[in-house]
Amino acid sequence: MDDIPGVLALQETYLYDRMNEEGRRRGFVTTPFTGEQVGEVIRQNGLFVATDVGGTIVAYAFAASWDYFQQWAIFGHMTSRFSELSFRGQAITTENSFQYGPVCIDIPFRGTGLLNRLFEEMRLAFVKRYPISITFINRVNKVSEQAHVRKLGWEVIDRFGFNGKEYLGLAFDMGRSVLGRAHIGG
Repeated sequence: MDDIPGVLALQETYLYDRMNEEGRRRGFVTTPFTGEQVGEVIRQNGLFVATDVGGTIVAYAFAASWDYFQQWAIFGHMTSRFSELSFRGQAITTENSFQYGPVCIDIPFRGTGLLNRLFEEMRLAFVKRYPISITFINRVNKVSEQAHVRKLGWEVIDRFGFNGKEYLGLAFDMGRSVLGRAHIGG
């Protein structure tokens, strides 16, 4: 629970609605969390953080069941599309998948392999319960798209519109480690 203020501070820095256009080109998060919502993710063992040597949170990743994420309308929209989607020949359901994200990494720590290490910690915790991870990326967030598709190996399985914005739906095989894909040092 001590991580809540640091997560909220990092979120505040990179929240889409608080950034100018130049800042948005470097990556952003769109789903704002309250301290209470972060606390609930912690209670579900779905918050993963990285800190610098001084103990400041410099990255976080959320992961939780669809039940948790239903409090935001976009996730209900995503799960309503599952009957039309599959991943590597497998139907996607709310029972065999979970929502990964948002993930946020402070700019000085991007390109260091931190994303791969943070994701791997999450993967090891969730692979026991779910074979598939699902997420979405705003089409204008090219930084996140490149990081997830190129660096982590996520696969685009859907394209959808919601509230006037365009999104990519992505899936990941939780049985596959990403540490071999790390690009340490850039």
